[in-house]
Amino acid sequence: MAYRSISLRLTAWFSSVFFAGLALFGGVMWLDLHDSLTNSRSRTLARRADRLADLLTETQSDPPGERARKFQAFAEATGGGLVEVLETTGARALPSPTAASQAFPWPRAAGARSDRFSEVVFQGQPYRVLAHPFRSGSRSLLFFAAAPLEGNRTVLRAFSAGLFWSIPALLAIAALGGYLLSRKALKPVDQITAATRSISVSNLSERLPVPETRDELQRLSETCNAMLGRLESAVNEIKRFTGDASHELRNPVSFVRATAELALRNRAIDPGSRRAFEEIVAECGKAGNLLKDMLTLARADAGNSRLAFEPVDLAEVAKIVCQKAGPLFEQQGHTLATLLPEQSHATVFGDYASLQRLLWILVDNAAKYTPAPGIVKVALSVAEETATLAVEDNGMGISAADLPHIFERFYRADPSRSHVTGSGLGLSIAQWIAGVHQASLSVESQPGAGSTFRIAFPLIAPAAGRTHFGADLADAVARL
Repeated sequence: MAYRSISLRLTAWFSSVFFAGLALFGGVMWLDLHDSLTNSRSRTLARRADRLADLLTETQSDPPGERARKFQAFAEATGGGLVEVLETTGARALPSPTAASQAFPWPRAAGARSDRFSEVVFQGQPYRVLAHPFRSGSRSLLFFAAAPLEGNRTVLRAFSAGLFWSIPALLAIAALGGYLLSRKALKPVDQITAATRSISVSNLSERLPVPETRDELQRLSETCNAMLGRLESAVNEIKRFTGDASHELRNPVSFVRATAELALRNRAIDPGSRRAFEEIVAECGKAGNLLKDMLTLARADAGNSRLAFEPVDLAEVAKIVCQKAGPLFEQQGHTLATLLPEQSHATVFGDYASLQRLLWILVDNAAKYTPAPGIVKVALSVAEETATLAVEDNGMGISAADLPHIFERFYRADPSRSHVTGSGLGLSIAQWIAGVHQASLSVESQPGAGSTFRIAFPLIAPAAGRTHFGADLADAVARL
């Protein structure tokens, strides 16, 4: 599912609501303007009808010709000539003042007892028409007056065009403003997210930033910090228990092994007892190695690694490890090939014994997981400010599903590799040693074709012994 940020969703919701509000406001305003313009025309026609009624009342005693002349003058002065006075029977009570009035399609209004408004179209233009009944003496008459609505339509079209252009512009401004405001409001969430991602088991003492906003974000940060505090206490208890248990169990295991070895010196014991004691010695050796690895990681977690950092030549480390591994590889039927440049500078700032252990773990793993006869290559390359140690084998390889987990403690890969002896802590120790030396440990593997482990170290100048990087690393190690 595609990621959709809260800012974008808030902006979309806000824009939708704002658009609906603008559309509703525009529609209401358009209807209000339409009614206002229509009512204005209606009031104009009603006033015109009242004035005509007054005129007809005043001219009742005038001769018909004079009365018709005044009616024509009134029509031309007030309504553009579009007025008419009819009998209730439909006959004209007064002559039509203009040819347009005579041709105008006046609606039927016989029997009207009050003002009646209607709309008609004349010569392609809409008109508002009033039918106004009134009495002139003993006669019942109908006064018709028409006013064009094209001016109203022009105003409404201009208003509609204004809405058509202003609503998208206002919507864009509102969306941009809403997005910026939501980003600003949710910026503490991004900070909390970044801080949370940076916290792991190795730095549970870190805490999230607490914004002084007195809102949900502040309460969230405080709650997360309280949870981190509880986790830190629990993890510290586990680390302390692991270290204490590993330390306390070493003596009993050593005692059992020493007792079994002492019993094996007795040549009078029966073969069955001898085999039992030999198995005890072997299992005690495995348990001792496991306790040693557990104690190493426990001390690393507790910050009591006690490493002595100094300038170390990686080529020398690789030569010593390969010399020690030579007899083991010959015994297992493997070939150990080395590619170590003789004159290349590969000096790093680190702990000599730990670097040997790091490389030994990788070489030993390569031998374990490579069926005999196999080939294991150890190569050192130097490029600018980085020295890279690579251990390559042509063994069984690691599946893609196992690759992300091989550095986890006690993790064992698929059953096809379970016959290999080991505690499952070697690569975890190797990763910790690489991390302490600010090196990156990576692996590439293909099932059935082998694996390649690479450790990239930052170099230091050979003459300087300790560079600025070296001093920084020493300070970092001192704080462990």
